[in-house]
Amino acid sequence: MNNFLITKLVGNVALVTINRPERRNALSDGIVSSLEKTMYELSEQKEVGAIILTGQAPGFCAGSDLKELSGLTLDQMCEHELRTAKFVRNIAYLRVPVISAVEGFALGGGFILAAACDIVVTSHTARWHLPEVQIGWIPPWGLQMLAYRVGPFKARLLTLGGSAISGEEAFRLSLADYLAEDENVLEKALEIGAQLARLPAEAVASTKLYFATNTMPIGESGDQLVTQLFKDNCRFSTAQLTLKKFGLKND
Repeated sequence: MNNFLITKLVGNVALVTINRPERRNALSDGIVSSLEKTMYELSEQKEVGAIILTGQAPGFCAGSDLKELSGLTLDQMCEHELRTAKFVRNIAYLRVPVISAVEGFALGGGFILAAACDIVVTSHTARWHLPEVQIGWIPPWGLQMLAYRVGPFKARLLTLGGSAISGEEAFRLSLADYLAEDENVLEKALEIGAQLARLPAEAVASTKLYFATNTMPIGESGDQLVTQLFKDNCRFSTAQLTLKKFGLKND
């Protein structure tokens, strides 16, 4: 256990819990670094056949830590988002399957993080939402991966959509792979993890690598593009706020 994560071995399945409930498990730079290091180390341990990623109640993850980001320059903010994007893309290259167990909510970057895992288990009532466009900017990473999961048109709708969707709707859209009763999400994830952990490890690693190399090579360029668009949106939003503050119009 460290300040940000609780790690527990259940048989051959490693359970990693984001442990920052007071900030709704938001992705600070420290949490991203800890997740990257912990999940890589676990994936290289012979006794670990699968990893489950979840969040301490009240929910899975609320996305980027906006309080931390508010203290950064725009360039520093984009650097943080690109580091997060790299970690999330690399989940596909870990040797063992990674299962996200989503209860409560998965918002913004937490939505993308959950969807980027190899297998997604959600509760019926979990709240999935990408609120960034409503705020004034495009989500800064992960949209290419989202398009792989649900198709480009559904991905666009989810990104533009003003309303949250339930776990049931996430399952219907293939955003989630398994639907579980609210009190059984972790139990279902552990059951799937145990099944995967019993498979021949080298065959599982090869299967993961094959699909990663067929989908993720363009993920990096996609994230770089969308982060630049995010940066441009933020510049425009900042300019609009400044104009509004002084009672001016942007003609």
